[in-house]
Amino acid sequence: MNIDGIAKFRNYLLPLADCLSIILGYYFISVLITDSFLMNPTSVVTRNEILISIILSIIVFQIVFRITRRYANIIRYETNQDYILYLILSIVSALIVSLIEELVLHMVNPSIKHNLLVGLIIGIIMIAYRLVIRYVLLKDAQKKTMDNGDTKKKLLIIGGGYSANDIIKTLHSTLKNKYEIIGIIDDNKKRIGYSVGGERIIGTRNDIEQICREEHIDEIFFTIVNIDNKNKKEILEICNRTGAKVKVLPGLREIITEENLYHSLRDVSIEDLLGRDPIQLDNHNIKSLLQDHVVLVTGAGGSIGSELCRQIMLHNPKQLILLDNYENSLYDIELELKTNHPNNDIRAVVANIRERDRLDAIFEEFGPEIVFHAAAHKHVPLMENNPTEAIKNNVFGTYNLVNCSDKHEVKRFILISTDKAVNPTNIMGATKRLCEMIIQAKDKESETEYVAVRFGNVLGSNGSVVPLFKKQIAHGGPVTVTHKEITRFFMTIPEAVALVLQAITYAEGGEIFVLDMGEPVKIYDLAKSLIELSGYTLGEDMEIEITGMRPGEKLYEEILMNEENLEGTKHDKIYITQSMDFTMNDIEEKLDMFRDILDDENTSKEHIKETMKKCVPTYKEPEEVNGE
Repeated sequence: MNIDGIAKFRNYLLPLADCLSIILGYYFISVLITDSFLMNPTSVVTRNEILISIILSIIVFQIVFRITRRYANIIRYETNQDYILYLILSIVSALIVSLIEELVLHMVNPSIKHNLLVGLIIGIIMIAYRLVIRYVLLKDAQKKTMDNGDTKKKLLIIGGGYSANDIIKTLHSTLKNKYEIIGIIDDNKKRIGYSVGGERIIGTRNDIEQICREEHIDEIFFTIVNIDNKNKKEILEICNRTGAKVKVLPGLREIITEENLYHSLRDVSIEDLLGRDPIQLDNHNIKSLLQDHVVLVTGAGGSIGSELCRQIMLHNPKQLILLDNYENSLYDIELELKTNHPNNDIRAVVANIRERDRLDAIFEEFGPEIVFHAAAHKHVPLMENNPTEAIKNNVFGTYNLVNCSDKHEVKRFILISTDKAVNPTNIMGATKRLCEMIIQAKDKESETEYVAVRFGNVLGSNGSVVPLFKKQIAHGGPVTVTHKEITRFFMTIPEAVALVLQAITYAEGGEIFVLDMGEPVKIYDLAKSLIELSGYTLGEDMEIEITGMRPGEKLYEEILMNEENLEGTKHDKIYITQSMDFTMNDIEEKLDMFRDILDDENTSKEHIKETMKKCVPTYKEPEEVNGE
C-alpha cells in the first residue's frame, strides 16, 4: 500500500501508535531501567500494577489528546511548538495517572517521579515516530515534484517578516525541488546580511531590478501584508518592470484562515497598482439604516447591483428584493445570496422598469422602504446607435420608479449615477443627467428622500475596459485603445458600493453625492500595465493599437459641472453638490418632448440629439469638449 493509501487510515493508526508508545514507555522504565518486570519479582512495582498503569495511561492519554485535538493535526505541517505540546501533554497525562492511582485506586507503590519519568519517555517516543512520518511524507512530496521533470525556478522574496518566514518554511519542506530562493528584499538597510528562515536579505527595493537581471529571476513573491497601498504600488511597479512572474499575498482578512500561506499567493491584479487606500466606513450608521428594513435593488444581476446586494446582506435587512430584467444574472446572484445567507428572506423578481403597472404591483406586494436604483443601459457606443432605448430605459424607467416610490411611501430612493452625466457628450450620459434632474425635482414635492450617488468607472464591471483588455491579451493581442491621452477615474466595485452605502447615511433629500475617485488614470497606461502583469513585453510580445475615438466618447471625464459646488461630508471620500432648481413641471415638459419622439420609431438620431440638448443644457458634442 502506498503512502496516500495509508493516510486514509490515519484516524485509526495514530491512536494505535500512541497506545504502543505507552506500552513501550513502560517497558523502558520497568524492564530496562528498574529491571522489575522480568528480573526482580520482589520489586515494589508488581506486574499487576504495571498492567493497571498501562491500561489507565492509555485511557487518560487518549482522553487528553482528543480534548486538545492532537489527532486533528496534519503531521507534515507540525512545528516545534507542536512537539513541545506533545511532551507537555504526555507529562500532564502521566501526572493525572499518578493521582488516580494514589487517590482512587490507592496504589502506593508507583511514585509520582516514576510516572513522570514514564510520561517523559512516552512523549519522546511519540515525537520520534511523528518526526519519522513527517520525514517520509516530505520525501514523498519532493519525489513527486522531481517526477514532474520541472527545472527549479529562481525566486526572489519581497519582505522579511513572519509571512515570508512561513512561506520559506513551506518551500523548504515541500517545494524544495521547484524553487531556488535567491534571497529576500527588505527596505530596512540594517537588516541586509541577516537571514529569515535560513535565507539571506540581499537588498532593498532599489536593488530589485539589478538582482533580477544578474540572477535571472523567474518569479517574485510579494509577502508584505502590512503595507500602505502607495508603497505597495511602487514596489509592484518595480517588480513588473523586471519581466519576472509576480505573485502577492492578499490582506490579513483573506489569509487569516489559510493554514499554508503559500496557497494564499495570487497573481498581481490591476487593483494592486491603483495605490488606493482601504475605505474606512461607519458601519453602525449603515446597519441602522438597513437592518430590519425591506430593501429593493434594481439591476440586481449587474456588476454594481449584485455587489450592492452582497454588502446590503451584511447588515441583515428584513427582506431583500432583487429586481432585474435579465433572468440568468438574476438567478446567479439569488443562488449566491441564498447559499451565503440561508436564514434571510431574499426574493428574486423578474421585471422591466419600463412597465409602470408591473412596478406598481411589486411595490404593493413587498412594500420596500429603501430602493437602490442601479438598472440602466450604460454602454456609450451602443446607446449612441440606439438612443431611443437609452431614453426608454434610463429616463422613463427611472421616472416610473420615482413615482412608484412616492406613491408607496418609500423612505429613501438612491439613484446610481455616473461621472458621464457631467457635461455629457453622449446620449447615455445625458439620460443619466436627466435622471439626476428627475430625482432632485421629485424630492421637492415628496415625503420620500431622493438622492443620487455619482462615480466613475469601476474595475471589472460589465462593459468596462479591463475585461476587454484581458480577452484581447488572452487572444494574443493587439490591445485596442481609442486615444493615447484618454483618461478615466477608476475604483473597485466593492469600494464604490461601500461608499454608496456610506453616502446614503448622510442623505436628507435632493443631494447628489460625488465620490472621490482619486487621480485619473490613462487608459493607455492601464493597458500597458495589464500586458506586463500578464507576463508580456509591450512592443515585443504584444502591441497597443490606437483605434480612434468612438461616437460620443469624451477624452477626459469630470465629476462636477460648472454650476455645481462641492461640500464636504463626515467622510473624506464623499462630497455633496448643491441641489439645482428644478420642478416636476419642468421635468414633465421635457419628458413630453421625448414621449412624442418615442411614439415615432423613425425619428432621426439628429432630432433626438437636438431634443436632448433642449432638455439637458449641459449636453454637448464631443468635439466641443475634446478640442478636436
